[in-house]
Amino acid sequence: MVKLTRFESAECPVARSLDAIGDGWALLIIRDAFDGIRRFGEFQRSLGMAKNILAMRLRSLVAHGVFEIVPASDGSAYQEYVLTEKGRGLFAVIIGLRQWGEAFFYAEGEAHSVVVDCEQGQPLRTLELRSADGRLLGPEDCRRIAPQAEG
Repeated sequence: MVKLTRFESAECPVARSLDAIGDGWALLIIRDAFDGIRRFGEFQRSLGMAKNILAMRLRSLVAHGVFEIVPASDGSAYQEYVLTEKGRGLFAVIIGLRQWGEAFFYAEGEAHSVVVDCEQGQPLRTLELRSADGRLLGPEDCRRIAPQAEG
């Protein structure tokens, strides 16, 4: 069995994030949660993934604080998976992946699902990165600075 590299102590926030959500299945589970899916069986039907793999991914997402398990909202004996504040913080990541996929993996005019603003019913604007003073930023406008060694 292949041993997975762990990044929980990495200096890079991207690497640390990959420990929790670096798997395609995990991101699809999170996407479905934003679409209102909360129960194991609903995730399984939506994604068509093996139950053991789904169980493993959900356990990991709970352990990383992305989901919490709560009693079923209908009072039944079931449990539901609810996004925590940490999980809800992934909304921009999911929208960014959607928009990237729309831009690079669909032919012009090809049909795909769309996320709309509930109040206006309009598709979302493309995400933008802006500086503290409001300037639009691209990769060439940014750089990563490593933490300074103490001592």
